[in-house]
Formats: sequence, C-alpha cells, structure tokens
Amino acid sequence: MKIETFFDKDTFTLTHIVSDEKTKDSVIIDSVLDYDPRSSTYSYDSINKVTEYIEGNELKIHFIMETHAHADHLTGSQELKRRFPEAKVVIGNGITKVQQTFKSLFNLSPEFPVDGRQYDQLIADNEVIEAGSLKIKALYTPGHTEACSSYLIGDAVFTGDALFMPDYGVARCDFPKGSAHSLFKSITERLYTLPDDTRVFVNHDYQPGGRELKFQSTIGEEKKNNVQLNEKTTEEEFVKFRTNRDSQLAAPKLLLPSIQVNINAGNIPEPEQNGISYLKIPIKKRKET
Repeated sequence: MKIETFFDKDTFTLTHIVSDEKTKDSVIIDSVLDYDPRSSTYSYDSINKVTEYIEGNELKIHFIMETHAHADHLTGSQELKRRFPEAKVVIGNGITKVQQTFKSLFNLSPEFPVDGRQYDQLIADNEVIEAGSLKIKALYTPGHTEACSSYLIGDAVFTGDALFMPDYGVARCDFPKGSAHSLFKSITERLYTLPDDTRVFVNHDYQPGGRELKFQSTIGEEKKNNVQLNEKTTEEEFVKFRTNRDSQLAAPKLLLPSIQVNINAGNIPEPEQNGISYLKIPIKKRKET
C-alpha cells in the first residue's frame, strides 16, 4: 500500500491518495477546491496536482472520501468525480444530522435534501467497503462535528480533524453539535485502542513554531505525546481545556462558504436567472464583551 500526500498551504489541508501499487486500486481522502474569499472565485490548482499524480501513475480511483463536512476548506470532490466518473463520493451516514443542522442555520431552500442523497454512498460506523484490493473500515469519531469518520486502511488510519500531530493536539469542538465529551471518547475509545504501531495520517498540519510539514505519526506516539489528549489525560481535564481553548478561537475564515458547499457533497449552488451562483452569508451583531 502506497500513500501519497498533497499539502494545501492556504488551508493547511492534507489530501491523501491511498493505492495498491500492484493493482492500482486507489482512493482519495479529503480533497481541496481552491477558493479565494476576497474575490469569491475558485480554481483547480490543488485538484490538478492530484490529477497529475493519478494519471501519471495510472491509478484506478474507486472512492473520493470525506472524513466530515469540513469547515475550513471547500471539497474538490465533484470536480474530481467529473474527471474520474467511475469514482463514488463517500461520507459517513451521520452527514444527514449535519445537513439538518445547517439547513436550519442557513435557512436553505425547503427542497434542500437532508438524507445524504447528494453523495454516491454513505458508510456506516464499522462498515467495511472495498476499493478493489483495498479494504476500508469506517470508525466514527464524532466530537469536532457530530458526524466525523476516521478510515482504517491496512495499518494506517486517516483521522480527519479528530487527531492532529502530537505537538499540535486535537480538533476544536465548538461548532454546532460539536462535543468535547464525544471527542474524548472518540479518541480514547476508538483511535487509542488501535495497535500502537498503527500509522496515523492527519487532515491538517498547522506547523506549530514554524516547524517543517508533518502529517504522519503512530497511535503509540499520539497516546504518549499528544499535547492536548494523551493516555494520562482525564475526561474532566480535557473537557475543561477544550472548552476554554475553543472560547478563544476565531471562526475559520472559510467557515461560511465551506459548510454550504460541503454539506451538498461539494456541489456549487445552481446558477440563478442571471447565470451566477450565490452563497448565503448570514450577518448578525457581535456580542458585547
């Protein structure tokens, strides 16, 4: 099994391509559509790099997988599906809960479906799906959102935003229906119970202290050294820390456009009568401090 990783420096996002070098069976995990919020334009720079690698290695893409509905970057899943039409866009079936939550918050059209039909396939907790010779097991790891999934492929687990590199920590839990209690259980009862030598591939690296890019650790390293949640951290300690920490964090700069596109499986809103697509941006008065 080979894992090739691409880094989008604008959103600190890591896209992983997992492939069987013999059969060429492959999946893409957490792709990026480049979006400039200043001009509200998107481009395919990140997708082009992924495409060049896939075509250059003659890979067969079975699945374009999402660990969750991201709040910090737009997914490139639909453009990748256009380029590789045999591939299916896959996400955990808990996405329906997220769709219901944000349909209300964004006051989306009554016709906006909240049953996950925008995706080609929904995967259940502990379900195993096959991408040719690759077997992929979904491990639900909610907390960052109520519907996050990690994916176990061979000796590697792709943790989305649940677990970062040991020197950075874990995901924030202050989004709607997020929960520090849930994230504690997801990490300690789902991820940290995997064998210590299981390789961990993270979805973001924020390069704390200006260090070089890193995106791979092991479960053993995380349990021992994770600065926010290691094997000695109690649930009470973690929830207190996470709650205090999250209260000081600013919203991701691409939060509003990302959520609208990502709960729609990466589909850009249909053009209106003038031929232009629009995103909804709610506005409200900031709370006094």
